[in-house]
Amino acid sequence: MYLKRPAGGLAFCLFYLASCFTNKYVLSVLQFTYPTLFQGWQTLVGGLLLHLSWKLGWVEINLCSRSEILSWLPASVLFVGIIYAGSRSLSRLPIPVFLTVHNAAEVITCGFQKFVQKEQTSHLKVCSVLFLLAAAVCLPLCDTQFDPSGYLWALIHLVCVGAYKVFHKLWKPGSLSDLDQQYINYVFSVVLLASASHPAGDLFSALDFPFLYFYRFHSSCCASGLLGFFLMLHTAKLKSSTTSGQYAAWSFLAKSLYYYLTIQAQSFVWRRSAHSPLMHRPLPSSFLFLRHLNA
Repeated sequence: MYLKRPAGGLAFCLFYLASCFTNKYVLSVLQFTYPTLFQGWQTLVGGLLLHLSWKLGWVEINLCSRSEILSWLPASVLFVGIIYAGSRSLSRLPIPVFLTVHNAAEVITCGFQKFVQKEQTSHLKVCSVLFLLAAAVCLPLCDTQFDPSGYLWALIHLVCVGAYKVFHKLWKPGSLSDLDQQYINYVFSVVLLASASHPAGDLFSALDFPFLYFYRFHSSCCASGLLGFFLMLHTAKLKSSTTSGQYAAWSFLAKSLYYYLTIQAQSFVWRRSAHSPLMHRPLPSSFLFLRHLNA
């Protein structure tokens, strides 16, 4: 079985964690809150690297049918909604809160399967989906630092993720592989986000970004683009090498590690601040990122 050779799954978890933490650093610590530029940069890097890998023969991409490409464009629109709303939300909400809302997208896919497609759904799955929904609903009610804008973008992100999964189930499988679909998503996203950067005001507002010429910003943006590409590549590889249940298990493991490391990092900062004789001084920059994981 694939789980007996976990190299692919472990690589997926590693890139998942690294990509999420890097994005959170850029969005919350550096506060580069210009999603048309940040997500446009990430999709540009991902698209260029995927195109280069295709030309070098490292991956196989087949875009022969124009009709199939056009039929996939609605999913590409939803993909842009996912990354744009996700960027907006992640910049304002703690990581555990964002992930909890993100996971609630399963409610849409499960409800579609049960009530529209009339598929048989196990009671265990229904209970787990209801638990996810209850957790997402209770979050804003119990959040002492409630951010209406952050939760609104999280809700939009949730709807786009659920709609994307439903469209993927309804879409008639043809010659487009997962990498073909992602290639189309990248190209469409770059064009749409680049076109929207000026009307959204991000293009010129970013010129006033205080860290625009700092190496921390440049290195973080480069890392986010590279890590996002490798995460996409390992996700596609893992899906093709495992069953849906095994992929779900690896995805659950990655998210659980994400939760755990976030909580442990925040606890470390609190202990460090509480026991330090210099607790009233500003934390070193290396600890600022840990503080922002839950803020």
